[in-house]
This record gives sequence, C-alpha cells and structure tokens, in this order.
Amino acid sequence: ASFPLLCFRSPLVTPLIFGLLLLAPLIQPSSITQPNFVLLLADDLGIGDVGCYGNDTIRTPNIDRLAKEGVKLTQHIAAAPLCTPSRAAFLTGRYPLRSGMDAVNEYRVIFWNAGSGGLPPNETTFAKILQHQGYSTGLIGKWHQGVNCESRNDHCHHPLKHGFDYFYGMPFTLISDCQPAETPEMDRAFRRKLWFSTQVIGLVTLTAVLGRLTGLISVHWKTLTCLAGFSLLFFISWFSSYGFVRYWNCIMMRNHGITEQPMVTDRTTSLILKESISFIERNKNRPFLLFLSFLHSHTPLLTTEKFLGRSRHGLYGDNVEEMDWMVGQVLDAIDKEGLKHNTLVYFASDHGGWLERQEGKRQLGGWNGIYKGGKAMGGWEGGIRVPGIFRWPGVLPAGRVIDEPTSLMDIYPTVVHLAGGAVPQDRVMDGRDLLPLLRGAAAHSEHEFLFHYCGAHLHAARWHQKDTGAVWKVHYVTPIFSPPGAGACYDRGFCPCFGEGVTHHEPPLLFELSQDPSEARPLSADTEPLFDTVIRKVGRAIEEHRRTLTPVPQQLSVSNVVWKPWLQPCCGTFPFCWCDQEGDS
Repeated sequence: ASFPLLCFRSPLVTPLIFGLLLLAPLIQPSSITQPNFVLLLADDLGIGDVGCYGNDTIRTPNIDRLAKEGVKLTQHIAAAPLCTPSRAAFLTGRYPLRSGMDAVNEYRVIFWNAGSGGLPPNETTFAKILQHQGYSTGLIGKWHQGVNCESRNDHCHHPLKHGFDYFYGMPFTLISDCQPAETPEMDRAFRRKLWFSTQVIGLVTLTAVLGRLTGLISVHWKTLTCLAGFSLLFFISWFSSYGFVRYWNCIMMRNHGITEQPMVTDRTTSLILKESISFIERNKNRPFLLFLSFLHSHTPLLTTEKFLGRSRHGLYGDNVEEMDWMVGQVLDAIDKEGLKHNTLVYFASDHGGWLERQEGKRQLGGWNGIYKGGKAMGGWEGGIRVPGIFRWPGVLPAGRVIDEPTSLMDIYPTVVHLAGGAVPQDRVMDGRDLLPLLRGAAAHSEHEFLFHYCGAHLHAARWHQKDTGAVWKVHYVTPIFSPPGAGACYDRGFCPCFGEGVTHHEPPLLFELSQDPSEARPLSADTEPLFDTVIRKVGRAIEEHRRTLTPVPQQLSVSNVVWKPWLQPCCGTFPFCWCDQEGDS
C-alpha cells in the first residue's frame, strides 16, 4: 500500500511521510530478538508508599522515573495477599491453589528452611522456559519457595531446580528474628504459649519435688523422675527450633552453598546490590533474565546508615527510600552497559503493606493509600492491589497509564512470548500476555474475571464488564477487624481466612470499583438495579473456575511446614551450623 506513495513525487508527500515517521517511533517487538528482562519485586510494599501512585512524602524518584518512561498499571493485582503463595503464582502464572502453595490451615507461608513443602518440581517457572531459550537466568534476593524435600541437600525446591542458573540471597524470608536486638517476629503468639506451658510444667515439677522432700506430698521418686524428664523433653522439643530461628532461617546462599549462617545483616543490602549489578555486567553480551527479589521493605527493615533518618516516615520510610536508590543503581548499570533499549524492566510488590506491623508507637508496615485492608487480607483491595510498572524504551509508550485489571500472573506469558518460548499446554494457565495492552494494540485486559483467595478459601471475585467499563467486586467472606472499625486485625497481628475471625456474607457484598475504589459503599438490590445480575454472573464464573481445579499435594500442610532437623541447611556439622564466607573473603 505504501508503494504508490513512494512513487508519487509530489513535494508535499516527502515532508508528510517524514512527519508520520516522527509520530511513530515505537519499535515492533518482533524486530527485537530476545530482549533482556529485569524483574524488580518489592516485599510488603504498599501501593500508597510510592510517589507515582500518590505518595508525596516518601521520595521514590527512581521508581517514579520508571513510570514516567514507561507504562503504569493502576489495577495490578497479586494472586495472594502473602509472600509464599503470591510468589508461587508470579513464578508459575497460575493461582497458587493449583500448585498446592496456598493453605487450608493457618500456616499460609513456608515457616522454616527445614520444612519439606515448597514449589513442586513439576511446576514450570518462566525462568525454566527462558533457560531453554538460551537465556542466562539469575535470582538475587528472597526466594521463600522451599529448599529440601527428603534430605538436607536434595534441594528439590531450590531456585537452581526451577530454572535459575544463578542464585544469591535468602532461601527463606527476612524476619525480625534475623536481628538479635529486635523483638522476635516468627510465630510470636505461639512461642508465648510454649514458654507459658513450659513454665507451668516446670512449676508443677518443682512443686512436686519440694512436696516430696518436705513430706507434704506422697509421690514416688520414679514418678518425679518421669515428670522431670517430660518437662525437659517438652522444652527441647520446641526450643531446638524456635530457640535458634536466627541460625535455622536467617541464612544466605550462593547457588547450592551457604555463605552466611546466620546472615550478617549489616552488609546484606550492599551484597545484594553488588550481586545484581555483577550479574548484569557478566551477561551483557547474551540475553538474560534478572529477578531481583528485594528484602525491602519487610521487617526488620534492614537499612544502611546512609539512609537512616532521611525520610518523614521513620524507619519504614527510610527503608523504602533506600530500595528506590537500589532501583536507580540497577537502572544506571543497565544504561552503563548500553542495554536500556533492549531491556524490559518491571517493578511491582508481592502484595499490600502490613498494616498491623507495629512496635509500640512505631509503624513498621506499609500504607495502601485509599484502598481498604492490607497484607494477609485476600479480598480487600489493600491486600492485593500493588504497584505495577513496565519500561521498555522505544517499544512501550512513555507515560502511559492503564486502568484495566491485570495480574502478577501475567508476567509469565508476557516474558515467555517475548523470549520466543511457549507457555505450557498441559496445564491451566491463569496469566495473560500483557504486551498488546501495554503497547496500546488492545483496549482492554484479557481478564474478565479474577478470583481472590485467602489461603485456599475464596473470599472475593471481580468481574470486568468491558462494554461499560464497570469493575464489579463481590465479597463472600471478609475478616472481622479488631478492634472494631480499625481497618485491620491489630489484636491478632494478621487477619484470618476462616473461623471466628471472619464474616460470611449472604447476600454477598457488592462494590463497583471504578466508582468506589475504596470499597466504602456496598451496593444492594435496592440501590443497584444490576445487583442480582452481577451476583449470578460472578457466581457462574466461580463455578466454572472451580471445575478447572484438580487435587494436588498440599505444600503448606502442617506436616510439610514443621521444622525437620534432617532437612535443615547447615554449613557445618549439624547442629553446629555456623559460617561466614563473605567475611573470610
């Protein structure tokens, strides 16, 4: 069709063609073979903590620059409101329920490096497909998808078994227990109960011994010996795990080897940044995937001295600003190597900010802006709506904002297709290729429905009514906030998914998110003419969705999450596990 124009020699045509070329500077993705991918995933970062999403007090110039130079998603949804299941969905492009990585009990994440649960070997991550496409693949930072299955070194859940050529970071997740001066965080309420039970049993034993010695109680010494033995065994049974959390969970690994046990938190940030930049430099001459999984901004909020006291939001704000600086350092490394125009950069958070995380008057968790709820809440927007930014200069339009429902699971097919691979055809995939939407070739998201789980319990679902632009959100179960009206479960520390801590709604709660994003005004059959229609439509979609679910082993069952000493990663002779290879070097 352009041939006649080129042959037509009118003096008006040449400047016209030149002007049209200036108006269409975006490169077709098909002309770029195998771009690089840098995936930046924050930990526990609230959508309200970032400048380009409305925060005007925490400084995030580098993340904001990504949005200015790329595409910002305003309805980017995590598949789960907690680390382990959300990251499993991100890596596999599937709801975590499909891989057994969401829980039917209260243990909703992997609790120990020495547990046997984790991302199943039969799951195919996007890293594994890119590896087969000739990419160099690296994971720097947090994993939290398990380590071993049956023995200390089988590493069946390890990143290197899931498509990554290189791994440096924490196989677990950062917790306050990793810093000796901090108040223990892991299973805090349960630990208090164990301590109390130990004291009660010890007191009973001591009272019985004193009673026997003074003649007040007639009891055989054999019985007292058995009681004392039981007291000791009970104490050892739990203190052998919970008493050494810092040694068992707070470790750093490089590939299959342990480099720090326990980790030296003062240098963790600088090492993770150094490893990330080094990976880019080593692989600049071949296609690569770098998944930088930040330890920021999870408690205990490891922050270097350079950033302490810089923000207006205490330690949490300092930590977020340091993470933003790290993002800038990675972007500078990409620019330095001349890779900017051949690299797709993505930034997101694994779920919403942790509202309940406080120590005294210090707020140590994030802020979710105008959205109700937060971390651990599978239905409310604050738990699952996260930042989502893509930058690829010359391919994606700069400054574009997309207000369409998208998912962290969409990264999988998007990355795989751009790398020239194919998504698995032998399983249900829940992610959708975002490239047409990001480039403006498609007006709407491919997601008509998204399902919002809290553990293995369906709490809510949304329907994107594309012909009208409405986004209907139906809540079947919501957590009971404590104290009442507080907006979170401050008395518990986490909102539960089931039991006495939730309310089942019949009829369900209905919100129209495009008009009420804060979910403040529930609709009813009296106020919304389409109420019954929407409830029926979403109900049928849930029935169809449930027909696609098949039984799988529960990776977060109690038997899989408990501490097993024979599975404990150890850089010495168990139980004498201690090493510091970074310090030696």
